[in-house]
Amino acid sequence: MPSGTYAVATTHAGASMSDSTMDRRTFARLFAAGGSAALLGHPRFEGFKPEPLSRASLRPGRVDWQAVRDQFVMPENVSVLNAANLCPSPAAILDDVVAHTRRLDSEPFPAYRSEIGAAKEHTRQVLADFLRVSPEEILITRNTSEANNWVSTGLDLGPGDEVVIFADNHPSNNQAWKAKGERHGYTVREVPHVDPHPGADYYVEAFEAALTPRTRVLAFMQHTNTSGDVFPAKELCAMAREHGVITLVDGAQSFGLMDVDLSDWQPDFFSGSAHKWPCGPKETGVLYVNRRMHDRFWPTMYSAYTGRTGLSRTHEGMGQRDTPAIHAFGAQIEFLSSIGMAEIEARSRELATMLVEELSRIDGVHMWTPTQAERRGAVVTFRPGELEPREVLAALERDGIVAASRGGSDRPGIRFSPHFYNMEVDVERAVEAIGRYVGGGV
Repeated sequence: MPSGTYAVATTHAGASMSDSTMDRRTFARLFAAGGSAALLGHPRFEGFKPEPLSRASLRPGRVDWQAVRDQFVMPENVSVLNAANLCPSPAAILDDVVAHTRRLDSEPFPAYRSEIGAAKEHTRQVLADFLRVSPEEILITRNTSEANNWVSTGLDLGPGDEVVIFADNHPSNNQAWKAKGERHGYTVREVPHVDPHPGADYYVEAFEAALTPRTRVLAFMQHTNTSGDVFPAKELCAMAREHGVITLVDGAQSFGLMDVDLSDWQPDFFSGSAHKWPCGPKETGVLYVNRRMHDRFWPTMYSAYTGRTGLSRTHEGMGQRDTPAIHAFGAQIEFLSSIGMAEIEARSRELATMLVEELSRIDGVHMWTPTQAERRGAVVTFRPGELEPREVLAALERDGIVAASRGGSDRPGIRFSPHFYNMEVDVERAVEAIGRYVGGGV
């Protein structure tokens, strides 16, 4: 096969892409008839029950990715390339949430509420195993934003203290630290983003140079949502420990995508969301708190229904939670583990590499994502010629392709973030669409 070309995937029914892909006019008619809700009548949404993954389909190095894709409810003609923002869940996880919610609402007896509440502790154990830590160090939050804010609120910081942040962090990190710094009197210093990515060694040196004897916290994203830059989390955490500095690793873009081993990284805090790369239920997330921080980290909320293990007994007093979703969160992590995070990471990075290579061949496209594979994850951001990003995003939606856009002057353009449920045909559709827009307009 010539360099830069990829085989056209077929659907599970054996149809080619030209047979199965919805044309633009058909898709536009659906949206004109009632917006995205018009797709809800698609057969994938009506009692869809995929065949469970077989052991043969999950052989290491030979995963049947079409069988994995068939676990999800997205129609074959919709390409979801937006994992950095919101991932679909497998049909079984959707059914799990619905079934437990229905039972909770139809049998709201104390015995069942206790039973479903105990599922939270199972999910905690599953998360601990997944991240290679202990359940006593796991807090179940609603998302990364909440987890990051628990950290910036729960540490004793005041006048004379400093927090060092990365300029390309998510607002739940940067905006929160700056606002709380103004309130409590501590200083926030930024390490600037450099484009293109100058390499891991550069950032280790840059972060270390930013530390002073007054620095108490170092907060950074391990994989950025802007251009997909990847940072040396283990090395940064080790460097910070040598200086007696607390680390918060924002894992919103690595949890569920990368094979994260917190026992190896040894951060003080690590945050993540279920609704992004893990493909879990909405409003569930995780905050890892290293044991060495337990007596230095104050609760943010005080209420009923705390956890039963370790730090959760004091820090999860959040009142009534969506316990069916928490149960399903654990089930989805077990689903990822059945495939293997090394397999998922390799697959997602492979699809991202296809996007980077093929989009870079289009005249007028400027790639913001690093071209070196070791410096990027599975977020691919680029400028589509001189086209307005929001207009391109709308055209992609009409073509059945889910993406995100970036406006303003800081790396404006389109962001694709493929994941393990995507097929090569999704990449081909996206590249073809961008080439058509750049060459002939939207």
